[in-house]
Amino acid sequence: MTARLLSADAALARSAYPERRDRATHAGDRWARVLADAAHGALLRPVRREVAALARRQQAEGPAVAALDDATLRQRLSALARAAVHGGEREPLHEALVLMAEAAQRTLAMRPYPVQMFGAATLLRGRLAEMNTGEGKTLTAGVAATLAALAGVPVHVVTVNDYLAQRDAQQMGRLAAFFGLRTGVVVHGLQPEAKRAAYDCDITYCTNKELVFDYLRDRVALRGRASAVQMRAGALFHDGAGTAAPLLLRGLHLAIIDEADSILVDEARTPLILAEKAGAVPQAEAFAPALALAAQLQPGQDFVLDEGRRELHLSSPGCARVALLCQPLIAAARAAGTSLAPWAAAQPREHLVSQALRALHLFHRDQHYLIDAEQKLQIIDEYTGRVLPGRNWEQGLHQIIETKEGVPLSEQTRTLARITYQRFFARYLRLSGMTGTARELRRELAAVYRLSTVVVPPHRPGQRRHLPDEVCASQQEKWHAVARCVALRQAQGQPVLVGTRSLEASEALSAVLAAHGLPHRVLNARQDAEEAATVAAAGQRGAVTVATNMAGRGTDIALGEGVAEVGGLFVVLTEYHESPRIDRQLIGRCARQGEPGACQAVVARDDPLLLQHAALGGRVARVLAAAAGTVPGMQAWVWRRLRQHAQARAERIHARTRRDTLKRDHDLDRLMAFGGEAT
Repeated sequence: MTARLLSADAALARSAYPERRDRATHAGDRWARVLADAAHGALLRPVRREVAALARRQQAEGPAVAALDDATLRQRLSALARAAVHGGEREPLHEALVLMAEAAQRTLAMRPYPVQMFGAATLLRGRLAEMNTGEGKTLTAGVAATLAALAGVPVHVVTVNDYLAQRDAQQMGRLAAFFGLRTGVVVHGLQPEAKRAAYDCDITYCTNKELVFDYLRDRVALRGRASAVQMRAGALFHDGAGTAAPLLLRGLHLAIIDEADSILVDEARTPLILAEKAGAVPQAEAFAPALALAAQLQPGQDFVLDEGRRELHLSSPGCARVALLCQPLIAAARAAGTSLAPWAAAQPREHLVSQALRALHLFHRDQHYLIDAEQKLQIIDEYTGRVLPGRNWEQGLHQIIETKEGVPLSEQTRTLARITYQRFFARYLRLSGMTGTARELRRELAAVYRLSTVVVPPHRPGQRRHLPDEVCASQQEKWHAVARCVALRQAQGQPVLVGTRSLEASEALSAVLAAHGLPHRVLNARQDAEEAATVAAAGQRGAVTVATNMAGRGTDIALGEGVAEVGGLFVVLTEYHESPRIDRQLIGRCARQGEPGACQAVVARDDPLLLQHAALGGRVARVLAAAAGTVPGMQAWVWRRLRQHAQARAERIHARTRRDTLKRDHDLDRLMAFGGEAT
């Protein structure tokens, strides 16, 4: 670790390895960072001017650099690396990037475009680069990671799933190996020794969840007390400062986060909790009666339900009714001579019934979870559509949902450590990232992560065509409209990618397409192992692919022979997401790097987004609906405004949830520190 990077923050944490000290986040501090980011952005040299400068330099020096032998190329880059990464000056950084472009050409047969070189410079400066889908973020990160590793900085390249981590490590590892650097990969299921070896490499590709859980395992092993001095002393005497095994990580030096909006924002609403199995769930026999009791309660009367905020709590009349409905259960327990718990006391019975209500009203099969072939409940990530193996809901909710579905109950878990993404990634000495959609988030990213956002221009002008939205009256009408659209495009030989928000929706659409005799492939949480192959084939002539939000993030959809002549890939959005960024990500699958392509939204008036977040009042809604049906051109305007209103409201709710999650995490950490248990 270089002294330069260590001194980047004077308040380094006193821990077993380098990381930033955890800082409490106050509203004043957050706004100060936002203003500083805005001022800094205004003073930045215009992006296009720097991209043009890199292009001129690459063109002018390219022939001379290409004439260098491998040994000289390595020597020149090694001599420049520290100044390029730590010096803060454009000159050595640009020179190093031109040399790195030649190294990439020799090892990968891929020469970075000037916009990719600028993207790599943005990452090395500790900023977030917004790059359009298909602009080559994998190579951009590989160039930046290799140059940083050459400067002596251990690098974590963080991505969203095991497939991408393995693919990128294998591909970009050839570039690192050219300079004698080691590349490791951390995926789910690795043994501790294999993980330790991977983290000990110069560059480590890993998934966000594995990285955070490994960090939490280190904190548990340290018991929150070991300092760097204690660890070094313990290593001399082989006692590991009281730990049972050596640590997995060796510090939080530099992170390059791919799909940064998904990791830093979308997934930041829920803390990550490291837990261990703690045996059978107590009072499991109460779950079925709790579900039956909860089914008798009325929304709006016995409990308050806000699906938009995903909140539910019992009302005062509801608590009284629960107490009344529990009397037969208490009487039966007394007659049988069994325990009265949890029905006799108000707090445990209300908690149990509230969890049962959540299981019935807020968590739905094939949307929030699925039951796999082994009859196990698997949680589905609502943003990616992927299964989250090994993840459980807390406080008995997981087992109550298992009871609802009639599958064997899993063991209860005991929390060992927890942390939010906001707190974890803010501990890196240098943090950077890439995404296709970040402009809307730049204030939050600056406030929480101290990340400035830089928009990188596309390599070629876009040719994407946006067709007008088609708004249907109901879900069934929508699926048939999508089928007609697919049939029209398929008849022309144009490949179609249809995006859905849930596993349930993808299978409903699949049934309609099959009924229309339209051959297609489905990509959702049940088929996520086939993701790469399915996405790779989605651009072939006449192909139809139905995909949930995982829809190939990080995987290019290459156009097959003759596809460009029939209009390129056609993307159909069947439901607007609560975040317009995710809509843009799906639409961004077509017309990449100047290719032809088109997109269209085919949505319904009863889509969940509008039902949950566009409630403008019954009278207003009726007036707008009437106007939409009678005034020419009014319908498109009305539904566009309703959608924008709904998405804005949902985004505000999610932003508040993330702030509350971070605040609770800080509060809990202070309480644990007061009791001597902080990690």
